[in-house]
Amino acid sequence: MGPHPAVAAIRLAVRRVLHDILNDHHASADRPASGEQSPSERPPSPLVLVACSGGADSMALASALAFEAPKLGIRAGGVTVDHGLQPGSDLRAEEVALRLRELGLDPVESTAVTVGREGGPEAAARDARYAALDAAAERHGAAAVLLGHTRDDQAETVLLGLARGSGTRSLSGMAAVSGADGRYRRPFLELDRQIARKACMVQSLPVWDDPHNTDPAYTRSRLRHEGLPALEKALGKGVVEALARTAQLSRDDADALDAWARRAEASVRDAAGLLECAKLYALPPAVRRRILRQAAIEAGAPAGSLFARHIEEVDRLITGWRGQGAINLPGKVVAQRQGGRLVIRQG
Repeated sequence: MGPHPAVAAIRLAVRRVLHDILNDHHASADRPASGEQSPSERPPSPLVLVACSGGADSMALASALAFEAPKLGIRAGGVTVDHGLQPGSDLRAEEVALRLRELGLDPVESTAVTVGREGGPEAAARDARYAALDAAAERHGAAAVLLGHTRDDQAETVLLGLARGSGTRSLSGMAAVSGADGRYRRPFLELDRQIARKACMVQSLPVWDDPHNTDPAYTRSRLRHEGLPALEKALGKGVVEALARTAQLSRDDADALDAWARRAEASVRDAAGLLECAKLYALPPAVRRRILRQAAIEAGAPAGSLFARHIEEVDRLITGWRGQGAINLPGKVVAQRQGGRLVIRQG
């Protein structure tokens, strides 16, 4: 008898991603001109880490990684991040690390972070977490880090983008592959959260339910327990699937527009590299605003704190010029129009 359908689904999702990682690893390995390598010259098998909070999604992911990786000759490890936001979080992180070791993962580490305040508690915790995961991946030379985001998480991300009046890129949600050199992989974006929970239950995997996930003080928690259920009650089942489809369609559009903006950027700069307002004005708004956003980020504005309303204000320096003053952006970046040029720099 084969594994439970939920377990089979998560293992299949992880297996597909591991095949992709293995192919990328082999393609990037340096090969001698002859095309032949001796065993001593072959690159070591790649290491894949799983980011695990101890919740159902990431425990299901860790279990599937531990099962699938050895069959492909891939080394599998794990990282758990202690955000220090709750009493006893350090002990809980050590418990998660122990569970990962019991699954056979190696290396495994628990790393503590200090969560700042910039962008709000959820954004600050996310920034601290990704910084810790990046550091762990660099430290261990990992080829990839697996994240347990599900289709439900994707739907929530799209709705949050809608609520903030964000653009197409925000509505595209989370990418299956993201980060520097495709470091982060999300195998579960097409799976429901309940599948991961069921997989843990049938495998008797202990899981920890973070109380922050049910705390109404957090926007995502309210959306998860109040907003999405209300939408499904009003519109019927299938809202989560529809939002996930919207994310993929939006991502395709955003990718195309981003590529257009990259090609167009050089044509709207003068010999000194400054943005020319007249040439910007001639571009389609979606392309122009992408160029403005990228210029603000390059000047030091944090991408996570740079919202559509900020870019719209800068855009009005191009499309609605009436002699208005400088625009203050996150990260102490200032945008102002000077003699037909748009200057974006640290204030």
